[in-house]
Amino acid sequence: MKILKPYSERLRRLRRHMIKAGLSGLWVTRPENRRYLSGYTATDPQLNETSGSLFITRRSQYLLTDSRYDLQAAREAKAYTVVVYQDGLVNTLTRLARNHRISKLGFEGDHVTVTTYNEMLGSLKGIELLSATGLVESLRLIKDQPEIRKIVRALRITETALAETVNFMKPGLTEKEVAHYLEDRMVALGAEGAAFETIVASGSNAALPHAIPSNRRIKESETIIIDCGAKFQGYAADMTRTIFSGPPRRWMKEIYQLVRNAQLNALKNIKPGMTTVQADASARKIIEAGGYGPNFGHSLGHGVGLATHEAPSLSQIRPTELQEGMVVTIEPGIYIAGRGGVRLEEMVLLKKNGVRLLNQDRTFFDFSPV
Repeated sequence: MKILKPYSERLRRLRRHMIKAGLSGLWVTRPENRRYLSGYTATDPQLNETSGSLFITRRSQYLLTDSRYDLQAAREAKAYTVVVYQDGLVNTLTRLARNHRISKLGFEGDHVTVTTYNEMLGSLKGIELLSATGLVESLRLIKDQPEIRKIVRALRITETALAETVNFMKPGLTEKEVAHYLEDRMVALGAEGAAFETIVASGSNAALPHAIPSNRRIKESETIIIDCGAKFQGYAADMTRTIFSGPPRRWMKEIYQLVRNAQLNALKNIKPGMTTVQADASARKIIEAGGYGPNFGHSLGHGVGLATHEAPSLSQIRPTELQEGMVVTIEPGIYIAGRGGVRLEEMVLLKKNGVRLLNQDRTFFDFSPV
């Protein structure tokens, strides 16, 4: 069977990792990993209901699914033998594993329920089960050119939709109304949909980093955090802007400029070879020096690709070396309980000597002293 690019290269790299890990077989259940390795676009309805999984040996690859998805699987995952199971997923997996004489089977331990794992233990007796969490994700860390083009296209849609939404906004609208308008515009501009639930947080709600849009009406002279992203051909964008619903107060200007300075320092200094902890510190030290260190509680950023939040995490823990080809966000923030907050988020591609800014939108305020 001739395997189409880019899946031939991805499978080749995966098998090299499998050999290094001592695995003779791998069971892939996470939807993003499944799509990355096969091109199969179906999504899982819920945690305990799957649209399919991949079973990969050192020479063969199968897509296991049920009759609801057999035609789609055959059309999209052309490099795979599609197996429609009649007596349950684990029973089908067991037969294939024994037919291929699998001795050590890797599985995605962070994406398998305890119930399924116990069923596997009973059915796959004699086959060693090993958690392979992060194995496929390690391949997804570095984006190829087709992936980068899709991410950039998702970002362009996001930027246009956000600009239109800012023009639409006015005091009196609810956060929900603004969020729905923004998501509708993304779809109208060519997105599959929103990559995640849009955040529109006004006034005191802007002190909540992941606030859920509510029926709260936007008032005059408030900070409004809008965190949004479109999805295009499976790939996500993620950007945040903070705007004001009227003339900003002094404290708003102070924290906005501090966040922007922190972001600019990170954009200037982050480069391959630096650890994620060092990257986080490049922005955090600016906010700490300004006296708001305790008000910046989350990490500086994260990877973006088929998932909105994926490795690496630009945080103060678990240092990971940044590499050329990674796509990450730079999103410092300051949040003041009961008053509001500011977050600014850009997307960048790690290049040889620094970063390439992927955003074109330059809608920022400058409150620095004249």
